[in-house]
Amino acid sequence: MKAVMSTVRAFAREEDGVALTEYLILLGLLVGGVVGTVIIAGGNLNTAWASWGGFWTQTGCQTNCGTPATP
Repeated sequence: MKAVMSTVRAFAREEDGVALTEYLILLGLLVGGVVGTVIIAGGNLNTAWASWGGFWTQTGCQTNCGTPATP
């Protein structure tokens, strides 16, 4: 038990442990920001993709998109 306590005290005295903790907090914030951005952008991309799909379905361009329509 004494060895564990001395190890914890040594870790608390070292500045490397504090710096590592700060970097882990920053990493967590960055990862959270990236995940949030991907979720928001993914929702917007899904909406845009569905809108484009609806446009092509309504215009009848499902099979012969390269040939001009005859009046």
